[in-house]
Amino acid sequence: MIERIWSGRSVLWLLLWPLSILYGTVSTLIRLIYQHGWQKSWRAPVPVIVVGNITTGGNGKTPVVIWLVQQLHRRGLKVGVVSRGYGGKSEHYPLLVSTKTLTEQVGDEPILISQRTGAPVAVAPKRCDAVELLLSSQEIDIIVTDDGLQHYALQRDREIVVVDGLRRFGNGWWLPAGPMRERASRLHQVDAVIVNGGITANGEIAMSLRPSAAINLQTYQTAPLSTLKRVVAIAGIGYPPHFFNMLKQHGVIPVAEIAFADHHIYNEHELISLLSEEQILLMTEKDAVKCRHFPQHNWWYVPIDAELIGSVVGRLLDDIESLARRNIVAKLTKLTKSTVRK
Repeated sequence: MIERIWSGRSVLWLLLWPLSILYGTVSTLIRLIYQHGWQKSWRAPVPVIVVGNITTGGNGKTPVVIWLVQQLHRRGLKVGVVSRGYGGKSEHYPLLVSTKTLTEQVGDEPILISQRTGAPVAVAPKRCDAVELLLSSQEIDIIVTDDGLQHYALQRDREIVVVDGLRRFGNGWWLPAGPMRERASRLHQVDAVIVNGGITANGEIAMSLRPSAAINLQTYQTAPLSTLKRVVAIAGIGYPPHFFNMLKQHGVIPVAEIAFADHHIYNEHELISLLSEEQILLMTEKDAVKCRHFPQHNWWYVPIDAELIGSVVGRLLDDIESLARRNIVAKLTKLTKSTVRK
């Protein structure tokens, strides 16, 4: 129902319009307050790159964060990642993600990013606290924030927005009448717009999500997607049809497709009840991190990699690397001058 409302196929959005105006007004005021310095924001001593979106969920933001961290690692930079940790509840924050960290503490995405990139990941409702924890725990050249485009308490050096190229902006209205966190005009103020699927406009970066071979949760055995039969597909992500459609495009025709809410917390019995012994449960990698403590022999997941296309990609990475290198040189120069004075 909500997708029908947000896409404009249902006139029920009119009932939510007053709340939408309220949301948009508050959102705009918050941004203006920080822009004019009426509320102080904090600048980290290293460059900060925000990867976010202007619509709610399911845009492909986390694969972009993973891609960006991996690309910066290849350029020799020490990258740290911060996240709000949506859905997590810990006794204390900030929290540094480790192999013992539970999704119940930090949510699913920080653990996924940590596992895929090997980068240090810190979680806190206030991202400034997460940045400070990272910087105090190890040497970091640059920070990438998973989401946080609207978190203006943390100053940023570059903003990257990920857009769902198929759904775009729906009816164009703010939440809850539409999918927008901010107006589409916000895209004119960011440094890069990455479009996941669909058709890109001039200046946008085209992105596709490429699945790897499926991985068994229990044995870590790999198998080509096309070899998996009698599949029950599940997805607890922002927009589950993305996952189901991708499976079909790569030769997997599920006997059932079951969508869960984004960040849904699974339990063993819930998932076992979905299929018979001869069937295979196939899930997203994001779902798999929540099932790693009770894997079954017939449970598999699909890792996803972001592929960005075009000459703009290289320029974007060069620009971000240059930011980090200049900051490193500036710190070394300051340290040298301080040593000479002594």
